Formats: sequence, C-alpha cells, structure tokens
Amino acid sequence: GLTLTDGDGVADEMPDLSDGDDEDIDNDEEQWMEEEEDEEDSQPMNMCNLMLLSSVPATLQHCTAEHQVNLVDLIRKHNLDDYGYIKMINYIRSTKCVASCLTGLPGAPLPWEGEDFLRPVLQDDPLLQTDPEELCEGSSLSTCPSSGAQSHDALQQRAHVAEERARSSEEALARAMDDLHKLKLLAQGLVLNAETGRSGNTGAVAELREDEDEAYFSSYGHYSIHEEMLKDKVRTESYRDFMYRNPEVFRDKVVLDVGCGTGILSMFAARAGAKKVIAVDQSEIIYQAMDIVRSNQLEDKITLIKGRIEDIKLPVEQVDIIISEWMGYFLLFESMLDSVLYARDLYLADGGSVYPDLCNISLAAVGDTQKHQDHIAFWDDVYGFNMACMKKAVVPEAMVEAVKTETLISEPTVIQTIDCNRVCLSELEFASDFCLKITNTTDCTAIVGYFDIFFDKGCSNKVMFSTGPQVTKTHWKQTVFLLERPMSVQAGEELQGKITVRKNKKDPRSLLVTFDFGDRKLTYSLQ
Repeated sequence: GLTLTDGDGVADEMPDLSDGDDEDIDNDEEQWMEEEEDEEDSQPMNMCNLMLLSSVPATLQHCTAEHQVNLVDLIRKHNLDDYGYIKMINYIRSTKCVASCLTGLPGAPLPWEGEDFLRPVLQDDPLLQTDPEELCEGSSLSTCPSSGAQSHDALQQRAHVAEERARSSEEALARAMDDLHKLKLLAQGLVLNAETGRSGNTGAVAELREDEDEAYFSSYGHYSIHEEMLKDKVRTESYRDFMYRNPEVFRDKVVLDVGCGTGILSMFAARAGAKKVIAVDQSEIIYQAMDIVRSNQLEDKITLIKGRIEDIKLPVEQVDIIISEWMGYFLLFESMLDSVLYARDLYLADGGSVYPDLCNISLAAVGDTQKHQDHIAFWDDVYGFNMACMKKAVVPEAMVEAVKTETLISEPTVIQTIDCNRVCLSELEFASDFCLKITNTTDCTAIVGYFDIFFDKGCSNKVMFSTGPQVTKTHWKQTVFLLERPMSVQAGEELQGKITVRKNKKDPRSLLVTFDFGDRKLTYSLQ
C-alpha cells in the first residue's frame, strides 16, 4: 500500500504489509542510515500507492503502525479545517516527507499552508473524499476493521452519525436564516422608530458630495425623462395654468426655479410677468435649456446656472418666489424637497412663497387578487419549482404602477399634509396613524399611496392636481405596497394601522416605508 524511499529516492513498493519483504526493506534502511548519518532516523513515507490498500481506515492504521504517524492526531493537534486537511494530504504525497517531519511540527507556520497544496496529487484520492470531522469522530471505529461484521456495523454507525450531522446542520441553518430575518426587521425598526424630533443631522441630501450624488443628477441628463414629464399634461398644464391665471403673483417678481430641467417652468414664469428668473440645475440638461431659452428670446429675463443649489451662490440676495417640480414617487422619493427648503431658508424674502405650497399624501386599500397572484403567489410554483423564498426579497420592493379604480376597496384617507412654506426638514420623516373605511367584503392585497398638489397662497385662481387612481393618470402613477399575505376585510369595518416614512440612511434620496397593522409589520423600500 504505502511506499518507502531508499537513500537514492527510489521507491520500493510494499504490496503486502505482512509478507517477508519487511526484512529486506529494514536492511536497505539500515544501509541508508549508515551512509546518511545526519538524516532523521524515522522512516520516510509517502501515500502515492494508496489504492493498493483496501480502505481509508486501513491506510490510517498502516500509517500509525508502520510509520508512527497518526493522521487523526495531526488533524486535532493543528485544528485543521477541510482546506487544511486537504493541503496536508497533498503535502505528504508531493514531498514524500519523513514521519518525524510530521510528528515534530511546531504549532505554526505549517509547511503545507501554500495554496499549491490544494491541487490533488492523486486523482480521485479517497483520502481527499473523506470528511476530516468524520475521521476525528469515528477514529476508534475507522481503525478497527478486524471483521466484516465490525466493518459493517462501523459503516452503519458512521452513516447514522453523518445523517444526524446533516439534519442538525440543516436545522441550524434554518434557525440562523430566521434569526437573520428577525435581526434585519429589528434593525430597521430601531432606525425607523427613532424620535422624529431627535437632534443631529437632518440635511443628509445637502451634505452629499457631488460625486456621491452624481447618479441622481445623471438620470436627469437623459432626454427621455424630460419628454415624459413634458408630455404629462396633468403635471405641466397645472403649473402653466397656475402661473398664467395668476399673473398678479408674478408681476415684477424675482423667481428662482430649483431643478429647472428644460426650463419650461422658468419660461412660464417669464411669460406670466416675472422681472427676473434664475434657473438652477446640476444635470447636463441645463445646456439644452440654455439653447431653448435663447430660441424663445427669453435670455434677457432668464439666467441659467449649472450646479446644485446647495453648492452655488445666486446673483441676488433674495427671491420673491421659488417654483419647483420636486415631487417624486409617493411624493417624497428622491428628497428633492430638501433642496427646495434649503433654497427657501437661504433666499426667500419675507412675504414670498414656495409653489406649489401645499401637498398631501393619501392611502387606500386595494383588493386585486390577480395582481397579487402575478407578483407574489407566482413564486410558489415557477415552472414546477418552489421559489417561495423570493417573496422575502420581492415583497419589500414598493411598486410604481397605475391602480385600477375598480380594485379600490376603501375610502381614501390623508396621512400627511405638507405646507412647503412652513415645513422643516425633520418633519419630512414622520409617523402617522390611519384608518381605512372598507367598502367591499373581500381580501385586501395591497395598500396604495398617492399625493395631491395645490397652488393656493395668494392665488385668485387656485389650481390643484391629484395623482390618485380615480383621476387622469400621471407619470407618477401610484405607489403600491403589496401584502405578502392578503387580509380578509368586511364592508363597513375600519382597517387601522400606522405608517412610518423615513429616509434610507444609506441613500437619503430613497425611502423606507413601514406599515404596522398590529399583528404584522411590513417595511418597504423605494429606491
């Protein structure tokens, strides 16, 4: 089974461990030792002819009996993991080291620590296919294959031990995954339920470096997004009607347009009678806006500045009006209102106003079994495979889509109203109790959120628009929070809950929205 090397490095095979060849080999070794007095007196060993031995237990027994090397003791002594064990076996095979090199090793460093020893010396090496933990646990059984019955019993016991280990490992993994999920929920809860009025930095967007915020502004450098917004008639015509129908608000005023894009709002303001308009945008679209302004002979009234409002200095000390189309999905996504409030606090004159000046966020219950099937139940059977574990990743992603009016199963309720002339940054993160009056007896499969916008202060002709599912669709559509498990509801009852809206601390332009229904708590992200 094992081969011993003579002084010339020539291997003499030991086909049978009990025949008379031992005496010849001992004589060879004595001659070798006389010639090489400086060498260690332990027998050189290698495992290249392992396949001549009957089994791994036989190999272990041979190593112990013939070479005084107990591989199990080596595993335990050096606390070898799977990789360390593999490296040790390949080291022994490739170097044909003497036994004393193994038994006399210090704690560290070990001679087989190099990555080269991960490469098998012997193809389909049985020792490399053996779990070192099993060797350690069953070493007393593995080294005693004295009879067929004992060997069979030993194999059965080893199989039983392996099954138990596999079962306990699976259970431990399942517990760990469950604990990890609970820990994530706990961590989110600790962040999301912090006191609204806590001290500290609430101007996270203002403090983003330009390179950190590059992705956000780059997205607005693409022309398709501006085309989509301009073609949204509800949005664009509402701004136009507010300015054209209330010229007294703009006459001879200095106007600041935060996030001007193509400059459409600036041009509306100039046409409505503004004395001067300053348009600011960090994205590359500002260069097209400059051409657009010149093409419409408005360059004498409109000044365009490239940069973030937080980073630039305006050519005026104060402005009378701030206009901006800052709204994101679920109103607050992208946190552009933060920049508008920064400009308000720094530049808005007393008696001036931000427009739009009022906005609110509303919720309603949805009962759409087909939509739930398409997005949630779908994962239970995907081409015959169970992918239900995907639900934990899919459900927390809020969806932006148009909700069908006929799927609404409650009256809407306003959960937050924002006065852009008064609100402070910390109030853009909030918690609110809500109550949805159910109108249909069915299953509630989702909660939908949307917002309404008002141009109100000082306007003789007030203008508003809604992004709700009951009216003309806008590019904002609605924000849908799917429930992993639908809730049965009865017409006339009230579905009570609490909503918490927070900025994502890792990305202050994205949102975390948590719903607490008492018996369940769900957190969603908009990013």
